[in-house]
Amino acid sequence: MKDKTIARLRRARQTRLKIREIGAVRLTVHRTNGHIYAQITSPSGDRVLASASTLEKDVRAQLKNGGNRKAAEVIGQRIAAKAREKGIDTVAFDRAGYRYHGRVKALADAARAGGLKF
Repeated sequence: MKDKTIARLRRARQTRLKIREIGAVRLTVHRTNGHIYAQITSPSGDRVLASASTLEKDVRAQLKNGGNRKAAEVIGQRIAAKAREKGIDTVAFDRAGYRYHGRVKALADAARAGGLKF
């Protein structure tokens, strides 16, 4: 692996250890060049409570490209709506070592606007 990837994974591990320490429900983001994914996992980390991604059929119908900021905003809104359905209103944001800008920031802002508290 590249040094850049190793550094990102190290940052992600540190964040996840801290989130596990406080025992919070976790909103995790993963991004690739073509898509963006979001999951809400239980405090123990063993169950996925809600998920949203640009691979979902109805999301793909409304987006031309799954790897841009507009797609991240749509996924942020969807994950917030799914979390509210499950009765989740407070989460810890796990950005998986990615810098907080661009698509990651757009997803977080949309989730906040949708009612999630970080």
